[in-house]
Amino acid sequence: MLGFLLNTKEVQEVEYMVKKEMEELLLDLTDPRIDDVVKKAMEEKYQIIFGIYRRFASTKECAKYIRTPLYKKVTE
Repeated sequence: MLGFLLNTKEVQEVEYMVKKEMEELLLDLTDPRIDDVVKKAMEEKYQIIFGIYRRFASTKECAKYIRTPLYKKVTE
């Protein structure tokens, strides 16, 4: 676990960058030209980035980006 301190302006900037990355991933996930294997990796990345976003955003803001993974991991 790592931690660091951010001022208000830095928090806003991180939140903005994370939101833009999630929006790009959501757009790419709807692109039929992208292979399913790549989309699976993108889903995993989205879940990680969403976890970061949850630390900065309100519950109401997070609700806009909640996504159920389409590609579930197979448990052994």
